[in-house]
Amino acid sequence: MTTAATSTAARTMESVCPLDCPDSCSLDVTVADGRVVAIDGSHANPITGGFICAKVRRFGERMYGPDRLLYPAVRTGDKGQGSFTRVSWDEAIGLIADRMRDARARWGGESILPYSYGGSNGLLTQDTSDATLFRRLGASRLARTVCAAPTGAANMALYGKMPSVTYEDFPEARLIVIWGANPTASGIHLIPYIREAQRRGAKLVVVDPRATQLARQADIHLPVRVGTDLPVALSLHRYLFEDGRADDAFLAAHTTGAERLRERARPWTFERAAAEAGIDAGMLRAFAELYATTTPALIRCGWGQERNRNGGSASMAILALPAVAGKFGVRGGGYTMSNSASWNIPRTWVRSDEAPTRTINMNLLGQALERSDPPISVLFVYNNNAAATSPNQRKVLKGLERDDLFTVVFEQVMTDTARYADVILPATTFLEGYELARSYGSFSLRLARPVVDAVGEARPNAEVFGDLLEALDLGQADEPRGELEEMLDVLSRLPETIGSDLRERGVATPPYGGRPIQFVDVFPQTSDRRVHLFSEDLDRGAPAGLYGYQPDPATARFPLALITPASERTISSTLAELPRPDVQLLMHPDDASPRGVADGDAIRIFNELGEVRCNAALGTGIRPGTVSLPKGLWCRHTANGLTANALAPDTLSDLGGGACFNDARVQIERVQ
Repeated sequence: MTTAATSTAARTMESVCPLDCPDSCSLDVTVADGRVVAIDGSHANPITGGFICAKVRRFGERMYGPDRLLYPAVRTGDKGQGSFTRVSWDEAIGLIADRMRDARARWGGESILPYSYGGSNGLLTQDTSDATLFRRLGASRLARTVCAAPTGAANMALYGKMPSVTYEDFPEARLIVIWGANPTASGIHLIPYIREAQRRGAKLVVVDPRATQLARQADIHLPVRVGTDLPVALSLHRYLFEDGRADDAFLAAHTTGAERLRERARPWTFERAAAEAGIDAGMLRAFAELYATTTPALIRCGWGQERNRNGGSASMAILALPAVAGKFGVRGGGYTMSNSASWNIPRTWVRSDEAPTRTINMNLLGQALERSDPPISVLFVYNNNAAATSPNQRKVLKGLERDDLFTVVFEQVMTDTARYADVILPATTFLEGYELARSYGSFSLRLARPVVDAVGEARPNAEVFGDLLEALDLGQADEPRGELEEMLDVLSRLPETIGSDLRERGVATPPYGGRPIQFVDVFPQTSDRRVHLFSEDLDRGAPAGLYGYQPDPATARFPLALITPASERTISSTLAELPRPDVQLLMHPDDASPRGVADGDAIRIFNELGEVRCNAALGTGIRPGTVSLPKGLWCRHTANGLTANALAPDTLSDLGGGACFNDARVQIERVQ
């Protein structure tokens, strides 16, 4: 491990945030006596502009707080109790290697399941030596689908993940549509660009069941029912096609499948879509007319609309709008989704080909732990807090309680998942190691170096997975060992200009000048460079067909839609260990009154999967029929030790096998 700053005099060190957020902020980290004492934004990344979110500003509390894991440990009490005894690294690695070796001998490599997602978006801390290890073990493969799978499938089918409009070009738009996103909570550096566009006269439309800060300041806010984004988007397509607003020249030159999309949209009049979505038909028409007649027009498509049974088709219909309306070819026009693929970086540093083993959808973890053939014997969790982030939480916890399941959790703090581990391994944070942090909002790729030495006996991913490769006799002599060697190996395998920029300056020159105009600088990365408005493969795979609407799963017994939006306190479930006010369920007074619920009352939120107990907070910031608990809660945050995920079904979205968190339908009762 490279020795970082240990001087007693405070000094500022440069870093960059790799956590699961579109912005990838550059940071100024103040270090004194070998400890991080303050974290603030820097101007090294002009997009993030010298300010950061309150979440990362508190990251030092994670590093030095009471929940930080300081040394390897093995379980001594029942699973879930969080009782452990300290052991050496050699003992821990040896025990894990023995159990993996035994599992392979008895049931084959597929009895080992690696489980990871989003704890770091860096290029070094996931899919490097860890991928090499699990491929050589012949382990089960994980479909990382808890987020962005439906939108990813839609974006890939339509555009081949064509690079998006970046933040800097939002002020050029005359109309901005925020659909399924809340940048105020996740992606705050987009807000100044939206504000600048408004100052220049741009109109703002927000589609969200909540009255978010941006929604309250929008020209049009459509508070749609959860899961009805698809008919709303299809009604816009119907209007464009049937009222002569579609750009026929663009469709002929640059798309396929327009007639199939038109056919699927035809039944969705404004009146029918508005009735389904619970919104005003006149407002929906006003939105359609504004979008059709305004240029440049820009859609920021988020991930909120994908978290239900219609999520893939809804996302595809939203992302198809600029193609049908002809909004491309001008700065500030088109769409913004994820730019993670825009650097075109292949992961050539993984040293083994992927084995043709079974794939387990991470949203079905509870089912997989309950029954699979061969059984999952070893579960290795890293960069993830499965107990807090997986749907059907009670089934997941029951699986983690299995006596015959050997669970390893490689983590920074004592998470809900770590409490169920048989072996805990302490991991370094991004301020204690090397990382290549890549933004998926704009074009930013930066090298981060350690600013302090690791706390306690925490080790980086590269070192731990390298040790396991060696202990299992799966390593090779010419492979990098340790974090520094792995970082240098990855740099050497990047495209030449990117690698040399990072080695020399610590920052890569962005492609396309950092501000591509869609259909001028960048084009669809599909096989024929056209927008595929309809996909026969997706049509066959979707339960109701592509663009086919599946009705609300609400019943008379469970009539309320429970959503779990991102909050200003956590990045998914990261940092949820930090102190926070009591968690409350947000509900509209019209829903509270017939249930006899007053503001601050203790309540139970329940369905056939389980119940959650907390207090109620009444407000008009959410539409009637929808209630909300924050995303990323831990079990400690509710009165009965379960979160909203205990009420979320482990069903899958229509495209991409995504999670359907927002298909939770619940009832609420006041309790003493």
